[in-house]
Amino acid sequence: MKAVVYTLGCKVNDVESGSLITGLEEMGYEVTRELAPADLVIVNTCAVTAEAERKSRQLVGRACKIAPEAKVIVCGCASQKTPRAFLEKNEGVVLVTGAQAKGKILEAIARGLADRKMAIEEAKSGVYEDMPLPKCSKTRDFVKIQDGCNRFCSYCIIPYLRGRSRSRDMDEIVAEVKNGTAKEVVLTGIDVSAYRDEKGRDFSRLLTALKDVDKRIRIGSMEVSLIADEFLSAAKGMKNFAPHFHLSLQSGSDKVLKSMNRHYTRAEYLSACQKIYAAFEKASITTDIIVGFPTEEEEDFLDSVRIVEEAGFAQIHAFPYSPREGTVAYKKYKELPNAVKKARVEKILAVGKSQKEKYLQKYVGRVLEMIPERFDGKFTDGYSENYIRLYLPEEVGKEPLKVRAIALFEDGLQVEKV
Repeated sequence: MKAVVYTLGCKVNDVESGSLITGLEEMGYEVTRELAPADLVIVNTCAVTAEAERKSRQLVGRACKIAPEAKVIVCGCASQKTPRAFLEKNEGVVLVTGAQAKGKILEAIARGLADRKMAIEEAKSGVYEDMPLPKCSKTRDFVKIQDGCNRFCSYCIIPYLRGRSRSRDMDEIVAEVKNGTAKEVVLTGIDVSAYRDEKGRDFSRLLTALKDVDKRIRIGSMEVSLIADEFLSAAKGMKNFAPHFHLSLQSGSDKVLKSMNRHYTRAEYLSACQKIYAAFEKASITTDIIVGFPTEEEEDFLDSVRIVEEAGFAQIHAFPYSPREGTVAYKKYKELPNAVKKARVEKILAVGKSQKEKYLQKYVGRVLEMIPERFDGKFTDGYSENYIRLYLPEEVGKEPLKVRAIALFEDGLQVEKV
């Protein structure tokens, strides 16, 4: 029996797809992540933007054409939001589930898929849903520690689809991290900053439990609220902590932050950056910025431009505001013209590119630790502890090694072995 598990969207979706793959392989399926003729196809959808939702619908249609004999299952955020659209327009779809309780998909397959139906379930409040250990597709292990979100930012649909925050038992996380084979582990979730398991153990306790692990530990996207003395002290006490902080910003304007329902100010964000730099000599801070939020006037946008340099970002991901039906912002505000959003995105990306070059230049001549990932015939590439992409002009094994940066190259640095 052949199966396809195709994933759109975030790293959490990717981890959950990995768990589905594990479960399917235990049932005897031969599984691929690419669309192909198969007996079973699972499409794990995304709805973070209107474009992501549109791509999800298109992908399900493609899956039905490429694998016309397959039973197709749709899950994820897009099907949580508009489940009927996936069932009505695609004859091959036999089951539509949502973003929560994805483990029930494996139970449904085991029971057989006789009827076309929707089965949108919600996770129990505060209870983390365990799934099989994921089969990862990358050179890193992504370990899911948390799901759901309680923040309800005014632009974001995800809390309505993923449900309230719930955290995985700390002991299970530690066991998965220790038993994995990858040289690097990324702790991921919808809002990892809210991590607190049923025994009351928070993120700092989790890092302390992982302090002696002999592999690089990296954290996914985090919130300003996480950057406190206890957390930084726990991170510094780790044997192999990767000092890369993807610290969510969204806007450099206090007015816009307030209308986004983000619970910090510009000054508090910059203070968090300074705490990170004081704690970690090789720290890199990356971020996301939403451009063209409906309340963003020109001066607000310039605040976002200015903070790129003030925060010393290593890299930014900037994208235009996308209205999401069902959110507070969609109901409350009128969207800015697309031309305005497009021009602002181009401007801030140019500033971000210049700032990235400044950050990279600081490391020319310095020694970094590289975990090799791929060799393309000319260069082995991989990432440093502070998430700089490194290029070594020779083939090496997969073990971590010390390298010296010699020049800016491509989207990172060219290096030589020390």
